[in-house]
Amino acid sequence: MKKILILVLVLVLAGSGWWLVGRDGQADVNPYRFVTIERGDLEAVVSATGQLEAVTTVQVGTQVSGIVSKIFVDFNDRVRQGQVIALIDTTLLASAVREAEANLERAQAQFEQAQREFERIRDLYEKQFATEIEYNQARYNYDVARATVKSARINLERAQRNLGYATIRAPISGVVVERNVDVGQTVQASFSAPQLFLIANDLARMQILASVDESDIGHIREGQEVRFSVQAYDDRTFSGTVRQVRLQSQVQENVVNYTVVVDVDNRDGWLLPGMTATVDFIIDRREDVLKVPNAALRFRPTEAMMQAARERMARRRENLPDSVRARMAERRRDAAGGAGRAFGGNGSAAGEAAGRRAANVATLWYLDEQGQPAMLRVRTGLTDGQYTEVSGPGLEEGMQVIAGVTRTSGEEGTTNPFQSNQGRRPPPGGF
Repeated sequence: MKKILILVLVLVLAGSGWWLVGRDGQADVNPYRFVTIERGDLEAVVSATGQLEAVTTVQVGTQVSGIVSKIFVDFNDRVRQGQVIALIDTTLLASAVREAEANLERAQAQFEQAQREFERIRDLYEKQFATEIEYNQARYNYDVARATVKSARINLERAQRNLGYATIRAPISGVVVERNVDVGQTVQASFSAPQLFLIANDLARMQILASVDESDIGHIREGQEVRFSVQAYDDRTFSGTVRQVRLQSQVQENVVNYTVVVDVDNRDGWLLPGMTATVDFIIDRREDVLKVPNAALRFRPTEAMMQAARERMARRRENLPDSVRARMAERRRDAAGGAGRAFGGNGSAAGEAAGRRAANVATLWYLDEQGQPAMLRVRTGLTDGQYTEVSGPGLEEGMQVIAGVTRTSGEEGTTNPFQSNQGRRPPPGGF
């Protein structure tokens, strides 16, 4: 029995100790969430979507009506220019040729008869054995017969040409990407020729027709590098080059877009016509720069944090030499005056430049050597939406800065939440 009581007492004491240690540990938990300043590359991109298609595609139709008798190619077949790819039944067309030949022979015979009659009347008319009326009539019959021969010859040429149209040939060398006809199907040639085949010239070179919003089109230039992906290959990225920015806009549901043509190398054959491409136009790039997650730039401290940081900075400035404090004050006055003139709209070029510089200045927060939040002014540069380029004195790779609050700081009056060493660093120079 005593052993059981001793065991229960030990368990109770152990549980109490664990609870107390847990509470003390919680008091030491840092209330801030940190991110790390990294060194790497940054890209600013404009995103759009587009359709992959062959650079040159030709619709193959027919100029004569009839029944398709033979088809020699199918989808994905490679063809050469002039190659026979289909035949239309020639029964009626061949009959039309024979009829035109017979009409030409008849017209030729009539012409020869009219010619002989005209020559005979002309001789008699010259000897005054025929009247002028007879001469004019013979001349008229001769001219009509000659015109009839010309018309019959033209009709024969048309019939022969139509017979030739019954043989469908490839207009270009390429790949058959579409076939819209089957053997036995009747095709009707009218004002718009029916499409039998669609041939792509060369799928080793393709293009993307990307729709770019009017707010982004000013960043797009010919020759610009492009990176894109397709849903068929989620783990693969392709590249291209901007060939053309078309001037004509496309308006859909009051949204104005511009078509940008992107050249794509497809010698490996991965890409197919009709694929939807998600395109990133690379408008700017930075290599080997310091960058920080944007969450750190969006962090807004409380008024108490701001006041405490200002007081600590004021105490540090008091320990600086008078000449250094004077230079710092002069720089602050110049920056404030320049920014005011720039935003006032009637300042000088120097004031406008100062305003732009002020717009590129941001504040990062970190924990100083006492574990207290401190601010650090930095200059921002390129951003890709997740990271932003930063520069300035006191910045270094691996430095941890505050990006948010993990819990409320209501216990700050009774406990010190800055006991942890996370995020601490010596104060940067100049502050």
